Amino acid sequence: MQVLKRIVVAAVLVGGFAQAWGQAWVVRPEWVAAHEVFLSSDALGGRGSATRMEEIAANYVASEFEAYGLKTAPGLSGYLQSADVEQYMAQNGRQRVRLAEKPGKIKTFNAIGYLPGSDPAAGTILLTAHLDHLGTDPNEPGDAIYNGANDDASGTTAVLELAHALAAGPQLKRSVLFVCYGSEELGGLGSTYFGKHPPVPLKEIVTNVEFEMIGAQDPKMAKGVMLFSGWERSNLGPTLKEHGALVGPDPYPEQHFFQRSDNFSLALMGVVAHTAAGWGLVPTYHKANDDMQHLDLPYMTAAIQSLVEPMRWLASSDFVPAWNKGGQPKGRE
Repeated sequence: MQVLKRIVVAAVLVGGFAQAWGQAWVVRPEWVAAHEVFLSSDALGGRGSATRMEEIAANYVASEFEAYGLKTAPGLSGYLQSADVEQYMAQNGRQRVRLAEKPGKIKTFNAIGYLPGSDPAAGTILLTAHLDHLGTDPNEPGDAIYNGANDDASGTTAVLELAHALAAGPQLKRSVLFVCYGSEELGGLGSTYFGKHPPVPLKEIVTNVEFEMIGAQDPKMAKGVMLFSGWERSNLGPTLKEHGALVGPDPYPEQHFFQRSDNFSLALMGVVAHTAAGWGLVPTYHKANDDMQHLDLPYMTAAIQSLVEPMRWLASSDFVPAWNKGGQPKGRE
């Protein structure tokens, strides 16, 4: 572990020197692969929602945030935000889970890092992904571990490497919150809790971009381009594209991807929030073969790279993303 930490610190220093010398930031494929190797390893047992393995994944993300030089978010004493989860019996007789009103034995964890901006009145950018997956299935023949390399270790890796890049450069005008949620697979519990207990007031969050399954190229999208859910709902996606982000309209409107990721929890609260994703209908979705062997690491690395400067611009500009007429969701659609 100490050797890994020294490597991470060295990488941060090298990146910082590159910024000081005026060189463009380069997302290194070995950094991307290193995050994936750990997060999707069999040792983490599929990072099941609200399990010990999810907590380990959250601690890994938290330690990387700290190594990159991020601060703890306002009001938090560390880089983790925990929420209590409870089981309950639904009307159909099935066991369900929800956020608990009282402390219990089951917890889920959000990893949060904060990059303070120079202008407290300029607002905060929120970059997110979910770090949990499906855990293991003892009824699965052969490999019982759902590694979740694409869903959503790839999105978590994007948040980590964007934190790496932005923290290594000059101070931005706007603050940036980097959050990797727990228990998305249980119904967006981590993002729902975050929305109810944000480190900064929701009215100060300028926009939210979630990263979901960016580990494979969608054959319906132009080469290298990620789909951006709810493209037509706001001016955010087209503006990021104008500044170099490899994003485009979602070709699967019938799948309602805008409502199916953590961005929707924030969108329901009024935040202009969208998801950037790779292959929307990837064959490995929620299967045991969602592993390193089925990732397109060059595509993934290039996708993250394309977001660095657009996010730096967004966090340094006066542009305020806005919903288009009728674009803001009013409830569960």
